[in-house]
Amino acid sequence: MDRFDVLIVGGGMVGTTLACALKDSGMKVGLIEAKPPADIRTDDPVGLRVSAITRASQQIFTALGAWPGMAARRISPFREMQVWDAGGEGRIHFDAAELGEDALGHVIENAVVQQALWEALQVGGGVELLCPASVNVLQRDEDGICCHLQDGRALHARLLVGADGARSRVRHFARVQARGWPYDQQALVATVVTEHSHCETAWQRFLPTGPLAFLPLHDGRSSIVWSTTPQQARQLLAEDEESFCRQLELAFAAKLGRIESCGERAAFPLRLQYVDSYVQPGLALIGDAAHTVHPLAGQGVNLGILDAASLAEVLLEARAQGKDIAALKVLRRYERWRKGHNLMMMATMDGFKRLFGATWEPLRWVRNAGLNLTNVLPPVKQLIMNHAMGRSGDLPALARPASQEQFSAL
Repeated sequence: MDRFDVLIVGGGMVGTTLACALKDSGMKVGLIEAKPPADIRTDDPVGLRVSAITRASQQIFTALGAWPGMAARRISPFREMQVWDAGGEGRIHFDAAELGEDALGHVIENAVVQQALWEALQVGGGVELLCPASVNVLQRDEDGICCHLQDGRALHARLLVGADGARSRVRHFARVQARGWPYDQQALVATVVTEHSHCETAWQRFLPTGPLAFLPLHDGRSSIVWSTTPQQARQLLAEDEESFCRQLELAFAAKLGRIESCGERAAFPLRLQYVDSYVQPGLALIGDAAHTVHPLAGQGVNLGILDAASLAEVLLEARAQGKDIAALKVLRRYERWRKGHNLMMMATMDGFKRLFGATWEPLRWVRNAGLNLTNVLPPVKQLIMNHAMGRSGDLPALARPASQEQFSAL
């Protein structure tokens, strides 16, 4: 049986971030993934699944050596953000220049992030890629967890990490109950060509049925995320291209002019989900295996990346101090570090979803007045921007800007 100090199940963006953070650590690390990412060239079609990567996540990717691989393919900075309410006159405008930053974040295809992380992972040593591979059976023993793969291989992990998504097999094995509720919404995604430039701006309009976001892409197109009712999502998927473009144009108030064309469309259901316990002896959950949030602020994958960087820091410090990395008292530090922050973000996103979906007239007035008031209070706007960029709170060392790291060392 092949033995590992850390065995990570799930080689997506979050799991591979953890593997990269643990490479060259002296620990033997394994990364299990069913399918390797396809290489993305600059002239390949843009994928449907994109993420708004915060500056904190960018800092982590830079520290791990993965950011150049993303930039060499295609990244799309957004320097401003325009948000407004379809149910009133409330609006707010964010500009990176107000913080002295060159961008609020970047829109990057998930496949580009994953591929660049995989490349960075293979520079150096200490991580074994087990791909293609999938877990068949997990069993505890007195010294860790045995992992039997579908192809018959048997592995042993001192610490098993579940980075295998919202339907986590590792979570199911650990008998950790996932709580939460489905939203009566689906997120419809597509790539569209608009008459006017997106001006490197992320646009979001709050409709009664859910938020509609236009995210800027490197080639001038926009990636849309339209959160709406399941019934409308089905209807929009069934429309021909011309009819869909006209309905999208109307929903977006033609903010970027005419919607000239639309590529492939897809939709997926939305839900809030969380677990009470992120850790057990010899086991930890990160990313969507531990929590999922509404995508209206694009925070989901960024929370998972911070999970990965935080868990890596806890494990590396424990090992340097001669502690057992699989001990519950060690893993509890990771849980305490991340659980409160993640729950706060989940509650905030859920609150925004409910607030902007409300049709009660006094509440509509309050939220529009709140948007307009915030828009003329620079300190409040700067606080919101710093939080959205991942620049606030107790950050892992990998996520801190170099200047902050130097200050912390003094």
